[in-house]
Amino acid sequence: MIEIGESDVLLVVDIQNDFCAGGALAVPGADEVVPFINGLARAFEHVVLTQDWHPPGHDSFASTHPGRKPFETIEASYGPQILWPDHCVQGTSGAAFHSALDIPHAQLILRKGYHPHIDSYSAFLENDRKTRTGLGGYLHERGLTRVFLAGLAADFCVRYSAEDAHRSGFKAVVLEEACRAIDTGGSLAQTWACLEALGIPRVQAADLR
Repeated sequence: MIEIGESDVLLVVDIQNDFCAGGALAVPGADEVVPFINGLARAFEHVVLTQDWHPPGHDSFASTHPGRKPFETIEASYGPQILWPDHCVQGTSGAAFHSALDIPHAQLILRKGYHPHIDSYSAFLENDRKTRTGLGGYLHERGLTRVFLAGLAADFCVRYSAEDAHRSGFKAVVLEEACRAIDTGGSLAQTWACLEALGIPRVQAADLR
């Protein structure tokens, strides 16, 4: 069993309309995790929410690149970049949190992906792997040492956030039941393999107390 303590934080990743049913980049089964995450959050004193927050015409959108289609890969200035449908555009209903998300005691909403020319999967580092979001400093200053992760999508924003939490000196734990994946080109299997290689555990709600 894993006992949740005062130095633990639940990081709820991108529970937004565009990633849920009917959204521009819907993750299969996304809506299923919302009530589950609400229940999990009640066990944590500290909760942080992330919110994808792209300006119109973001470089990660396929529509920004004439002739390109969603899920194609281009070479950005910082390396390979998957192109996505326009999603989570600032101020739109698609960028809003799912209406059923109910975590009133969340202490921070961290917006990411707002730099026009850099995508952001991780809650800690933008995709250029240089630009920090400030989340690491926030958690360190508050004495939070273990990060439990839940949300969307397991194989992108949850994965990169978990890896960067680990590399930033935190203990990272992925709550597998509370995540759903896009799973494009074997990305979910690759995610689990990478997390295992780093020693980042995947646990179930029943493992917590």
